[in-house]
Amino acid sequence: MSNEQVVREAYRAAEVKDTKAFVSLFTSDGYFWDVSAGQKYYGNDIGKTVDVYAKAFPDMHRELLKFIVKDDEDVVIVELNLQGTHNGPLALPAGSIPATKNKMNAPCCDVWYLENGKIKAFHCYNAGTIIFAQLGVLTNLGAAIK
Repeated sequence: MSNEQVVREAYRAAEVKDTKAFVSLFTSDGYFWDVSAGQKYYGNDIGKTVDVYAKAFPDMHRELLKFIVKDDEDVVIVELNLQGTHNGPLALPAGSIPATKNKMNAPCCDVWYLENGKIKAFHCYNAGTIIFAQLGVLTNLGAAIK
């Protein structure tokens, strides 16, 4: 499988909520970094975000917009949109956001680093503030402005 095919398979596994298949695409020392949440996942914990988003957004879809493949560097960069309806609790490192029933359509950029046909690192740069705004949880920003 090419590096792009490995990454596409990771998105497919997440889309069908196959956490085991998603995790199996990583090297034994690989990790997933959810940059906006400030959280890194290793081992079987790599699949936690697949489960968390599947529970919070049962209709979760990743609209893949553009792939930039640097095979000579084993890097794949993907521009995408995260889409879904917030029908379940969204578990975050700081706590859980109850279902708001709001729709999310948020931009994201993922950077995948591969090694010998496996994912060594996955850096996810999702637009957390846009997601929170679309979910309706950023209702008192005025309190933060001085």
